[in-house]
Amino acid sequence: MRRLIGLWRRAAAGGGLALLLAAAAATVPAPAAAAGVGTAPATSFSYTSSPGDYIGQGRGATFTAPQDGVSASNPVEVDPGLVRVFAGNGDVDWTIEFAGAPGELLRPGVYRDAERAAFRTGRSPGLAVTGEGRACNEVYGEFTVYQVAHDADGQVTLLDASFTQHCETAGAPPLKGRVKYRAQPLSYGYSSDPGDPVGNGTTDSYTGANSTFGVRGTNRTIEYTASGKRANWSVRLEAPDGQKFVVGKVYQAERFRSQTVGALDVDGLSRGCNTLTGEFRLTRLVTDATGDVTAFAATFVQHCEGAEPALRGTVHYFA
Repeated sequence: MRRLIGLWRRAAAGGGLALLLAAAAATVPAPAAAAGVGTAPATSFSYTSSPGDYIGQGRGATFTAPQDGVSASNPVEVDPGLVRVFAGNGDVDWTIEFAGAPGELLRPGVYRDAERAAFRTGRSPGLAVTGEGRACNEVYGEFTVYQVAHDADGQVTLLDASFTQHCETAGAPPLKGRVKYRAQPLSYGYSSDPGDPVGNGTTDSYTGANSTFGVRGTNRTIEYTASGKRANWSVRLEAPDGQKFVVGKVYQAERFRSQTVGALDVDGLSRGCNTLTGEFRLTRLVTDATGDVTAFAATFVQHCEGAEPALRGTVHYFA
């Protein structure tokens, strides 16, 4: 009989593992406190425009900081729910506005039926993308917020969002784009072979728009969780006895570590392995001054009960 997941419930009940809500995402500590190499925050704006779209004129472009001016702000005193992103290179200027319901801070999630941000009605979200001196009178669209954070004064400090905008009518050709402001990777994804008892042949991914993530550990042991889309996942990684993680090294692993192999244990969808073989590799690892993990990225391959079907996954926790 397959082992049912207990790690998630034990951690939650014991309070030992604090889940990090993407709505309150913190930036990664300075590299001076890092083991291995962290990932620099990304700040950029890119768009693609269908033929007939008034704003983009059927074109596309990418603006990347620092060579292009990409910044963000929000007029807290006027509309705390509104976030503005500015992008330009001296010749071309763009403004992208995202807004939650009036009076509410923007949070991770999917915002449908968006209206023009400055003139949104009722509890509708707001969206307005203007560029090269062109703007819509009416906006029909939606956007997805993967990460967002605000400081104590309500000013935006981090944003990762994508959008689709239609000008004047809901059926107008779309303008699509992605905005990143001091954003870092935050996701969990997996693919499962047919016959794998954990993933059961499925493939899925989890992002800050629909999930929460947590981590605890050191440079010897990491416990990671992802929760969302009606599923809970846990990933346990351990270096062999007496060893510290080495970024980039491929570790052969079993469910419990020894002096020669590391430990790997991935549970999900209320299923797990009794015995397993596999491997994992950390591609990033960042720790704070006390040695606790604050960011990491990893890949893994897991085989349950000695069988050939595999569960493969990738973790990005602010790295």
